[in-house]
Amino acid sequence: MTEAAPKVDDVTGSGRRPLPDWVTLLALCLGQGMVVLDVSIVNVALPAIRDSLGFSSAGLQWVVNVYAVIYAGFLLLGGRVADLFGRRRVFLIGLAIFTAASVVAGVAQDPATLIGARAAQGLGGAILSPATLTLLTTTFSEGARRAKAMAVWSAVSAGGTAVGSVLGGVLTSLLDWRWVFFVNLPIGVAAFALALRAIARGQRNDKPQRLDVTGAVLVTVGLLAVVYGTIASQQYGWAAATTLAPLIGGAILLVWFVLHEAKVAAQPLLVFRVLRLPSVAGANVVMLWLCCAVIAHFFFLTLYMQNVLGYTALEAGLAFLPGAIVMSGAAYAGPPLVRRVGAKAPLVAGPLVAAIGLLWLGFLPVQGSYVRDLLVPMVLVTLGTGLAMTGLALSATSGVPREEAGLASGLFSTTRQVGGAVGLAVLAVVAAAWTTGGAGRPDPGAAALTAGYDAAFLTGAVFAALAVVSSVVLAGIVGKAVRT
Repeated sequence: MTEAAPKVDDVTGSGRRPLPDWVTLLALCLGQGMVVLDVSIVNVALPAIRDSLGFSSAGLQWVVNVYAVIYAGFLLLGGRVADLFGRRRVFLIGLAIFTAASVVAGVAQDPATLIGARAAQGLGGAILSPATLTLLTTTFSEGARRAKAMAVWSAVSAGGTAVGSVLGGVLTSLLDWRWVFFVNLPIGVAAFALALRAIARGQRNDKPQRLDVTGAVLVTVGLLAVVYGTIASQQYGWAAATTLAPLIGGAILLVWFVLHEAKVAAQPLLVFRVLRLPSVAGANVVMLWLCCAVIAHFFFLTLYMQNVLGYTALEAGLAFLPGAIVMSGAAYAGPPLVRRVGAKAPLVAGPLVAAIGLLWLGFLPVQGSYVRDLLVPMVLVTLGTGLAMTGLALSATSGVPREEAGLASGLFSTTRQVGGAVGLAVLAVVAAAWTTGGAGRPDPGAAALTAGYDAAFLTGAVFAALAVVSSVVLAGIVGKAVRT
């Protein structure tokens, strides 16, 4: 009797010769780059979006934060879905959702539509992003082949945030703010076409499985509530019910999420034994503090350049270009650097260099010079982040069983986005407090705005310092895990 053939992902039924590695890597990097790009591409366009759709100052933050929070909240589910239902199929589904939501965001005529589309983008990104790292680790064998692929992926992941600010300025000035979303359409179509042809078809998991949707909803709504309460404190104060209710409710939901994962869920999103791996735990702790500072700094630099220095969107976007180049270059150089000197030095030096850059930005003057006050500290921040990125990504997936690779990569990406979303909310509150005049009324003058941005950068430097302390404490464990 003939043995039945194993079930596989979407069957294309081709006997075509496999494409070179670089084509597969290009498809994965296009998908990951698009998701990371949208963390920051809207930053430079925010003033134009505010004027076009009538956003308030507090509401404008949600254009950035709703994407980050939905993305973060569903990343763990996205990682598990990739493990259970086929990484190639999940990659394609996430890519389709993200691309379609980008088009809706581009045609939005009111704040609610734009925020809803950004939430849908976050959901698509949460499905797509973990599949890219999982496909990379399962497609490229360990050793030089995977290290090279990981270097490229890390450069895209690290540099995408900085490149987004550049591209956002160029598109907003030369075309319209809507093109910061429309640009995803050709990228998404190209990535989809490449993925159909280049990504290998993997085994389907036929074991009975259940998705922990309850856990995903608990963590997402909990994060949204905490971020909402933090932002509400700008207008109502910390003692107001409007602030305390979502903060307390969000905290309860997050505690409930932990208990649900540990005691109730049959197929939990967060398998705590993964966090018991010292390298995984260490990488996530360092990444949390680092992203609290670094992702938010693009937001405040954009506002400083346009609201205080009077830069156009194009000038602000081009001002980010050196930092984008440095961040991508540093991330790409990460694997050979780790092999040459070990992981300990870059993992400690990266957050330290970023902290120095953020401290420098904490003393921006009202009439700042680009080279002295912006370029040098910006390069320090992006250089430090890029140096740390590869070692952290390798550590976050080191020693994890193959069947849980998606979970580990989703956890790492979740930590990154949670740090960015919470960091932006906290730093925005700090900036607003220092921008308020003595009578308790907002003072929109350049001096008051600069004082608020300086306070935000100094707070970011504190977060980066916590990343340094965490990396020093955990350097021995993390360094051993990622040494090659």
